[in-house]
Amino acid sequence: MEKHVVFDSTMKIEKNISLKAYNSFGIDVKTAEFVSVSTLEEALNALQYIKQNQLSLLILGGGSNVLLLQDWPGIVLLNRLEGIELLSETSNEIKVKVGAGYNWHQFVLYSVNKGWAGVENLSLIPGCVGGAPIQNIGAYGVELKETFVSLQAIDLNTLEILEFDREQCAFGYRDSIFKNEWKNRLMIVSVTFQLAKNPTFKTSYGAIADELKKMEVTQLTIKSISDAVISIRQSKLPNPAEIGNAGSFFKNPVVSVHQAEQLKLAYPEAVIYPVDELHSKVAAGWMIEKAGWKGYRNQDYGVHAKQALVLVNYGKANGREIFKLSEEIIQSVITKFGIELEREVNMI
Repeated sequence: MEKHVVFDSTMKIEKNISLKAYNSFGIDVKTAEFVSVSTLEEALNALQYIKQNQLSLLILGGGSNVLLLQDWPGIVLLNRLEGIELLSETSNEIKVKVGAGYNWHQFVLYSVNKGWAGVENLSLIPGCVGGAPIQNIGAYGVELKETFVSLQAIDLNTLEILEFDREQCAFGYRDSIFKNEWKNRLMIVSVTFQLAKNPTFKTSYGAIADELKKMEVTQLTIKSISDAVISIRQSKLPNPAEIGNAGSFFKNPVVSVHQAEQLKLAYPEAVIYPVDELHSKVAAGWMIEKAGWKGYRNQDYGVHAKQALVLVNYGKANGREIFKLSEEIIQSVITKFGIELEREVNMI
């Protein structure tokens, strides 16, 4: 590791840095240059340096939704803009602005402890707040867009600070404008949420109701729901600190109602959810498991034994090995079900 190089009096650039600690898969690749920013001023300063030197930029937050396939030839900017600011409060709701580099789960716990409802079902999702709207993260019957108000982001070309409201974000299932028209054109700096003081509990999705019963919860609270979600996720999903992974690797594919009905005829046990009058969603994890991949392992990489949606790095696997495994799974599911899976994780 080379010594820090100082520019504009405060910023520090590191050279030839391993990214193993900065991606949840624990892939050991290097970046030519590396900078961490914790204020808006530092971010603008760093982006100006990057623009002037025409460096290839990769922005990382929690590094929980990327699979690094090779060394990065340019610069990695680590987004560590944190902080929580209460913007407004009424008897029924609050608006809160959160730094994009703030850990998502810590924000959920903060909200739960304050009695602010709306994100408790999204407990223990890895990553940072800034990555949440890009994916429109969702779990247990709740999506980010339900509490989202707006976000602020730096235009990487002009270095202007732009604001996007909910409608402008064009949220879809694990999708947004930031994965399409604005992909790789912005650095998100903050996200504003509207949370409720009078909760509407959502317990019908997945195993939440069963888990609450197991926990002997008699009075429902947002904390009990958060605790139940945490318990379920911990029982099924590997901790990235122990086994490298990026959570769900594939999206649940949306198919026509007719195709879903045909699948149900062939496999009565198929896990299918209604989307609207014309479409249904098929559980990708069920198809991957049915295709025989659950628990598969080849040297240091494989498919998790408890959740077939999760591809894992048991130690020293590289990104290309995990990518190749994902290709094999996609082809296998096409062959068996005629349905093509789409990766949720970004290939870098």
